[in-house]
Amino acid sequence: MRIGIIGLPQTGKKTLFSLLVGPAALSGHTDARAAARGMADVRDPRFDRLVEMYRPKRQVRARLEVVLCPSIEEKSLSEGEALQEIADVDALCHVVRVFEDDSVYHIWGKPDPKREVEFLHGEMVLHDLVFIEKRLERIDKNLKKGKDDRAEKEKTLLARFREALEKERPLRTLAVSPEDATLIASYPFLTLRAIIVALNVSDEAIADTRLRDALGSAHEPMGASVVQIAVRAESEIAALDDPAERGAFMQDLGIETPALHLLTSKCIEALGLMSFFTVGEDEVRQWFVRRGATAPEAAGVIHSDLQRGFIRAEVMKYADLIAAGSEEKLKTTGKYYLKGKDYVVEDGDILTIRFNV
Repeated sequence: MRIGIIGLPQTGKKTLFSLLVGPAALSGHTDARAAARGMADVRDPRFDRLVEMYRPKRQVRARLEVVLCPSIEEKSLSEGEALQEIADVDALCHVVRVFEDDSVYHIWGKPDPKREVEFLHGEMVLHDLVFIEKRLERIDKNLKKGKDDRAEKEKTLLARFREALEKERPLRTLAVSPEDATLIASYPFLTLRAIIVALNVSDEAIADTRLRDALGSAHEPMGASVVQIAVRAESEIAALDDPAERGAFMQDLGIETPALHLLTSKCIEALGLMSFFTVGEDEVRQWFVRRGATAPEAAGVIHSDLQRGFIRAEVMKYADLIAAGSEEKLKTTGKYYLKGKDYVVEDGDILTIRFNV
């Protein structure tokens, strides 16, 4: 899963990127027009609890690739540089500057969060509309040469997309069938991407959620999530060596959920994914699978052979396991389940796959 960090210059994108993946990812990155990449470990308290319980030789957290995209400016938009990077990610994190600091310039003179959100939304809508118009022209040209059922279906779908975009509705709000998704799988539609708007606030404004609530009311119906993060404060706290000291500072500032936890959970949710776990003395590991996936499909995430030769899944529910205190005690309660091919995996399931190839 790939998350793209986007936004105007001087909004705190680099600081957030370093907070998520570590400052080493920016070492040697000097060209602001080029993307930077790094990997972020997903921090899930359930994973940590399972590691404590099993004490495995190896622990493997789920990971996300984070892409720091070039800053959004009129020049980069007109030349297509920034939007090209955006089209290559699964979800977007739009960093919006709320904090005021006279020593940090703003291209509009001063922060205007509402305008920033609407500006980028409008640019992405325009990008998708331009792409659709060009694609429809090509389809019409090809249809003049002869009948093509696939092209006709695509034309109908793109016409529906265009109608929504002309009403400022992002494509992620539309229902798209698996068949239709196949038709457009390679197309760079930006408004299809899941998006999280991250309001970068000052330390003093962490507890003030009025702006977040207002923007959430306006944009969440369009498929966006709005969160609030004090990027500079969290970056300074993350630099502390003592975990207890970090926790105390977070509590003093009123930060309930660290930025990494908040953003990764929102991205997982926005992409329609969930977590399941595999456990044992050798390894505890967290995996992602789409919501609604069956046990064989989850097995396929681990390895294609497990899906191909699937026999059954042995299932523990995370809450049941924690309540029991151990796998052995759980088995005595009758809550250690054997499930077949039709079982739909639930978030937090702990699976052991039995297979034969």
